[in-house]
Amino acid sequence: MSARKLQIGCAGLGRMGKRHALNFLERTPRADLVAASSPDPAELEWAKTHLQPFGVRLYQDYEEMLQHEGLEAVVVASATAVHAEQAIKAIEAGKHVLCEKPLSTSVDVSQSVVDAAAKKPDLKVMCGFSRRFDVSYRDAYNKMQSGTIGTPAVLRSQTCDKLDPSGFFVAYAQFSGGIFVDCSIHDIDLTLWFFGPSSKIKSVSAVGITAVEPDLRKHNDRDNAVGVVEFHDGRIAYFYASRMMAAGQEDTTEIIGTRGKLAVNTQPALNHLHIYDDSGVRREIPQHYYDRFEYAFVTEANEFTAAVLDYKPLPLDLTAAVQAVRIGAALQESLITGKKILFDENGNRTEVARL
Repeated sequence: MSARKLQIGCAGLGRMGKRHALNFLERTPRADLVAASSPDPAELEWAKTHLQPFGVRLYQDYEEMLQHEGLEAVVVASATAVHAEQAIKAIEAGKHVLCEKPLSTSVDVSQSVVDAAAKKPDLKVMCGFSRRFDVSYRDAYNKMQSGTIGTPAVLRSQTCDKLDPSGFFVAYAQFSGGIFVDCSIHDIDLTLWFFGPSSKIKSVSAVGITAVEPDLRKHNDRDNAVGVVEFHDGRIAYFYASRMMAAGQEDTTEIIGTRGKLAVNTQPALNHLHIYDDSGVRREIPQHYYDRFEYAFVTEANEFTAAVLDYKPLPLDLTAAVQAVRIGAALQESLITGKKILFDENGNRTEVARL
């Protein structure tokens, strides 16, 4: 094992960027966070307090950060709209890349990241799907692989965010790609993981409503949506996405097989505490996505670092990130148009269903 440390920079210091920066600074022993960039003065002010005192050089210009002496890798945690652009610039500058999901809201733009990475096979380029690093999902995957539930046939998964009455999700919908690309992308990636990345999509269909945020329709989005994906081998995935959970974050997955099923987080809990009071017996649940998957992000940072330093394979195939966007974008289109979208066995859109 290499004794040296990976010199890494963080692009973007918004909510997720701050988390990545602090994880690499404080919780990834084999990495040194040496640089960070953001065009936002408020984010840089935060960094002057939380990063700069520990030797992190701050940049307002991302391309200038890429020229930081000794920089080896970049975690792209900026706005989704610039994920692909910044990832490609880092690759072209000879840097390893960990990019937040999704690579882009566009299939073609996502593919351009894969194409850029293919030209630099010595670089490690990974899209960060955090649930693949969660201990419970990994346990479920290993048990499935060992035959515990026979052959997996149906996957049912949801990403449900806590209700935010501030209107944030309406403004965010202009850039997010829609609820399936933003929320269900995690569930789609889990499906490709559990069913296998070679699973060939046959059709997608979706419906949705605006139960609490009617203004989402201006951006062709919904606050609750259900999607169904059929694969050519007969397997089915069912997704539910929501922006209106009153109690907090509810991310649940069931993998149903021929001899049983595996269920992850069907009864969400912040910890093992039960509260007994005059309202009855209750327990608290995570309020936000990061509350639930905090340690998965830490594992992600450490495994990406190890893959670079030890020349190990990455735990995720970059091409699966493109397939996830392809499915998510098709679900969003079906949601808007009300039409079922069909694919042939080569992954191309078709107007005719094959029996």
